[in-house]
This record gives sequence, C-alpha cells and structure tokens, in this order.
Amino acid sequence: MRLRGTVEYLGTKWAGWQLQPDQPTVQGELERAIEIYTRVPVRVYSAGRTDAGVHATGQVIAFDVADNTDLERLFLAINGLTDKSISLVDLVRVNDAFDPRRHALTRTYEYTIVNARPQSPFLRDRSWHVVAPIDVAHLSRLAAMVAGDHDFAAFRAADCESPSTHRFVSESTWSRDGAVLTYRVAANAFLKQMVRTLVGSMVDVAVGRLAEATFAELLGGGSRMHSGRTAPAAGLSLVGVEYPPEL
Repeated sequence: MRLRGTVEYLGTKWAGWQLQPDQPTVQGELERAIEIYTRVPVRVYSAGRTDAGVHATGQVIAFDVADNTDLERLFLAINGLTDKSISLVDLVRVNDAFDPRRHALTRTYEYTIVNARPQSPFLRDRSWHVVAPIDVAHLSRLAAMVAGDHDFAAFRAADCESPSTHRFVSESTWSRDGAVLTYRVAANAFLKQMVRTLVGSMVDVAVGRLAEATFAELLGGGSRMHSGRTAPAAGLSLVGVEYPPEL
C-alpha cells in the first residue's frame, strides 16, 4: 500500500533532501529508518527536492509498504529512529497512484530575514541576517511584480537543468513583525534556487545594489549574471503543498 506523510525538518545538518553519495540527506535518513522497521529497502518520494541547509514544515512524502503493515507502529518507529532534526507529523494510506511531486498543484515557501538589529540566537540557523535597514513597503512593491506568469531564467542556479524557465507565481508577499521580515511565495513549481535568488535580488534593490528597473526587466527573461545575490539557504523553508481534493 502507498502511504502519504507530512515531514518537518531543520535542514542545517543535511546536504539537502535528495540522496547523495557519502552525504547525509533527509531522504536517506527517512529511508534508513523505514528499512530498519520493515526490514525491506524502500524509496521515499517527496513534493520538492530542498537544497542543502533548507528547512521544511510542510514537506509531503510518499512510499510503499506491505498491506499488513501496522501504520501506528510504523509512525512511532520512524519518529523514534530518525535524527531529532526530522519529524514525521502524520501518516495515512492513499491511492496507489499518488505522486507527491507530479500531483502537486502549488508549493509554498517562506523566507525569513532578521533586519536592522543583532542576529537573533533563536533564528540564527533559520534566517538571513541583513544589517542595513530595509523598507518592507519597497520589498512589497517588488514582490507584487513577481506574481503572475514570468520567465525566471535570471533567477535560477547556473546548474539548473529545467528545460522551461516559465513559472506561474500565485502568491508573492512580504510582511514584517518587528525586526523579522518574511517573504511568502507560492507557485506551481520552482526553478533551482529561484526563491533564494528572488529574495537576494529584492534585497539588493532595497539596499541600492541593484536597479529596480533591472529587476523588473529580468522578470521577462535574462541572464543570471544581471540579477542579485542568492540569499543564504538557512532562511528558506518549504511550508506547504496543495493537491487536488480527490488526492
């Protein structure tokens, strides 16, 4: 039977989601725990392949186990066997055809910045510390430009292999809570490092390192060489994935 689960993890110590030779990954840790309990090798699929250092509060996974598997015991075993930086929040049986990546309608990420104050020890591993004061109204104006259907070629990693650079962004907003700035962005899919490059570029515009007109122009396509910085991985979290109601 196929199972679906929601996973939270702090990505600080992991080399990303996806399996890598001789590197600790979230996928590898989950597969190790499940195999210890079931005594059968298993492949765990996810909604998104988060990069090294990126976190998640709403990663969705799926994997197959024998029909007679006790789900409650499996759930407890996974949480008992995985590193404490990983938590399986729920686990349910779903249709055997469910694919967490292919069936996802929308993925939502949040990026956190601690601004214009000393770094917070509580957010040190989950934020980008930007010393220069940033006007959230300016960031919001830039974020509004990001919403919609655009060519994000200038906002992806150099080694991104996606054949298409067009993505539809359904939500793009900034908010402030004291010294903490949060960028929330949702899209049908993301290019590699797209959110981090958008955040770095918007911050560069806000602090005067990149022209706003250049940022706007690059949303129509362009070279990565002309956009801004790639914001640190520590500030980024996958917070949710939406699926069709029938799934």
